[in-house]
Amino acid sequence: MNKIVLFLLAIVATLSLEAQINTPAPSPSSKLIQTVGLTEITLDYSRPSMKGRTVFGDLVPYGKLWRTGANAYTKISFDTDVTIADQSVKAGTYSIFTKPGESNWEVFFYTDTQGGGTPRNWDDAKVVAKTTVPVYNMEFPVETFTVSIDNIKNTGANIGFIWEKVYVAVPFGVPTDASVMRNIENVLSGPSAGDYYAAAVYYANEGKDINKAKEWMNKAMSMIEKPRFWQLRQQSLILAKAGDKKGAIATAKKSLAGAKEAKNDDYIKMNTDSLKEWGGK
Repeated sequence: MNKIVLFLLAIVATLSLEAQINTPAPSPSSKLIQTVGLTEITLDYSRPSMKGRTVFGDLVPYGKLWRTGANAYTKISFDTDVTIADQSVKAGTYSIFTKPGESNWEVFFYTDTQGGGTPRNWDDAKVVAKTTVPVYNMEFPVETFTVSIDNIKNTGANIGFIWEKVYVAVPFGVPTDASVMRNIENVLSGPSAGDYYAAAVYYANEGKDINKAKEWMNKAMSMIEKPRFWQLRQQSLILAKAGDKKGAIATAKKSLAGAKEAKNDDYIKMNTDSLKEWGGK
């Protein structure tokens, strides 16, 4: 009987250990994704609340480095290069640290992105951009710390920090105009080698006009400084389908040579088999 009781107690203890009560996080996490021009910005941070406390100058002391939120580092990601205070920042993910003051804040974008609180050993070499921005006092309090992307234009926006009765904005620029102009030039200059190549392979694979596929493939190859062996392989197949066995054999031999140099056994075999089939070897 005692063994049964002990067994049941063990089961109850196990269930008690596995059971978990879900409660709200004191500083819930937040993720914001915003497109500015052609650049996507992602913000990951935690949001503490005032809860009757005085924030700036007390909970968050003036002149001391702050994690700019709660829990893990506040992080921002850019999928293109950007500019912050006339400083070039490469596409990537950075943590944001600040030194709040009564009239202005110092803001730092830092390469270390893993951790909580503030870095134990601050390294100025890891600061990719820093700036000092003014504090704007608001008429009404905001209970929960908020980071925003606002004042959005095609050329840039602001990273806004809002809490208590304080608003701070860090302007940043995005390379929208350069991207659009590059796209315009690429489109207006006509199809690229890749466009001709893709169209030719599609036509050949789908049994469409093989002479048109041959024309496009020849055009693509004329635009590529040094065609690779897999590109030459596709060209040889199209030439063979178009009835140009001589051209197909010559191209397959070039592909075979490139495949041997790259030690690619698959392409060596495919080219060798095709050359036998076409009477080229």
